[in-house]
Amino acid sequence: MFEQDKIRIAGKPVTETKAMRDVYADTLMELAGQDGRIVILDADLMNSIGTVPFARAYPERSFNCGIQEANMIGTAAGMSAVGLIPFTHTFGCFASRRVADQVFMSCAYAELNVKMIGSDPGITAAYNGGTHMALEDCAIMRSIPGITIVEPVDNAMLADVLRQAANTPGNFYIRLLRKQAVKIYEEGSVFSFGKAVTLREGSDVSIFAGGICVADALTAADMLASQGIRAEVVNPFTIKPMDTEGVTASVKKTGAAVTVENHNIIGGLGSAVSEVLTEHCPAPLERLGVHDTFGEVGPVDYLKKRFQMMPEDIVKAALRAINRRQNV
Repeated sequence: MFEQDKIRIAGKPVTETKAMRDVYADTLMELAGQDGRIVILDADLMNSIGTVPFARAYPERSFNCGIQEANMIGTAAGMSAVGLIPFTHTFGCFASRRVADQVFMSCAYAELNVKMIGSDPGITAAYNGGTHMALEDCAIMRSIPGITIVEPVDNAMLADVLRQAANTPGNFYIRLLRKQAVKIYEEGSVFSFGKAVTLREGSDVSIFAGGICVADALTAADMLASQGIRAEVVNPFTIKPMDTEGVTASVKKTGAAVTVENHNIIGGLGSAVSEVLTEHCPAPLERLGVHDTFGEVGPVDYLKKRFQMMPEDIVKAALRAINRRQNV
């Protein structure tokens, strides 16, 4: 599902020392130095995302639109229409729910070229609580034609995704964890949009995981291995378009699947994988994530337990899927 010479998987997952927002800001600075068309727009969150140095270096290419998210997207669409490459940013809840019509009409319907960043996705909004937890952003964006949805896992992937998105015409929605991620990939890895990455080969169950759930999926695979179960761990970092070929190939081999995502199980990764399996490879599927409810205030570790997204929950879901396969 990937070219080994382009993607290097790190060893034991460890927490990165550099926050993803710093990688975002640094990579945009790099891109801006190479291409005068790069501009950034923010909705009064430049300090939160770390782009103040960009604004100082390129004041004529930096726009703080204030708390006017819909206006920001419309402005970015206009900039795209005259040949610029705009990157917009606000929290994921505002980057999806609040601007859906502008994204639909001004960006997608107009077939423009806007790169939209939604930060603090899902439970990573933590103490900002349920109102700020983007648990439906992928569902909203998946329903709009022509948008590529990407959830970078770590710093290496984020840097490559940003460089490629800047040079790939079309509208992108990128879910961005602002704080430190768990390192999964080595620096210099090059990814292909729409192609999932197999992190661990297996034969008994396929675990499809995105974002902050990838490291937990690998831990769950270790726990399953202690029971003699070989789990295949796959990272479909492009949620749209989903890697139909890769998902189908994995589940044809294992016969059972689990998805785990930092999102409502409706409309996100779980739904995308389910659609692929329904059409191409019917098999037992267990979906983990937030089950059609609102978020709440709390630290990420607590929220993982609250919404049953821990490694032990993944193990239980894998065993259920395997049992369902055997009982068919």
